[in-house]
Amino acid sequence: MVPREVLRKYFCSTTIFPHPRPWLFLSLGNPGDKFIGTRHNVGFEMIDAFAKSLAISMDSVHCKSVFGKGLVNGVPVFLAKPQTYMNLVGESAGPLAAYSKLPLNRVLVCHDDMSLPCGVLRFHPNGNHGWHNGVKSVIHHFHGNSEFPRLQIGIGIACW
Repeated sequence: MVPREVLRKYFCSTTIFPHPRPWLFLSLGNPGDKFIGTRHNVGFEMIDAFAKSLAISMDSVHCKSVFGKGLVNGVPVFLAKPQTYMNLVGESAGPLAAYSKLPLNRVLVCHDDMSLPCGVLRFHPNGNHGWHNGVKSVIHHFHGNSEFPRLQIGIGIACW
């Protein structure tokens, strides 16, 4: 689950800002039953757990993604699980970001990372693709802009 300090830092209450800016949480994974429970789908699992904990239903389809909307401490959040396969995830991410009219620093990409030990989370406010083809696709469809935050989820090399 997302640490409480992260929620406090990035999700401001409506008493401070009367019209808080929304967030788009974009998870990377592969669609279909054969990929459920595989290590490259931990981004999907993270979004599913987040949605369940906040009672956000992921029941619509938008821009080639399973999509849900909700609130975290009064801040609107959009949750998306692109259904385009990992290496083409930018085909969904680009239109989602454009449609929501959010600056890229309000788009959090959750993805697996083999270089991190299994279960370890790492937050980066921006950066390069780190040899992750899904993140590379997202950057490409954000017109080369890599100024978006990422939550890397460690899957290790041999933790499955």
